[in-house]
Amino acid sequence: EVQLVESGGGLVQAGGSLRLSCAASEFTFDDYVIGWFRQAPGKEREGVSCIGYKDGSTYYTDSMKGRFTISSDNAKNTVYLQMNSLKPEDTAVYYCVASFFATTAQTMGVIPWGSWGQGTQVTVSS
Repeated sequence: EVQLVESGGGLVQAGGSLRLSCAASEFTFDDYVIGWFRQAPGKEREGVSCIGYKDGSTYYTDSMKGRFTISSDNAKNTVYLQMNSLKPEDTAVYYCVASFFATTAQTMGVIPWGSWGQGTQVTVSS
């Protein structure tokens, strides 16, 4: 069974940084895309960023560009989301998710996502 486990969330002051990790296991596909989504209370889930496993391509939602950086360590089957200059509006539960039907990072709304992690809470205080 495919598993994704997020970690690294927490409480941080505005302007601070956090690095989220998404550890993947039991993957039987040799190529896929890993994405990060977030959902704030009372709001719809929104895509943050994604990365292609083999080609290393990346995609960022416009509002995240310049502050967030996605990366991967394929040897560890782990994807990271470095978040800098955090704002209170970044407060949300952050989820990582895999797509085994995409091989290149692209607009997240068009990728058929499957296997979701349980999420990690990020809270940014003002």
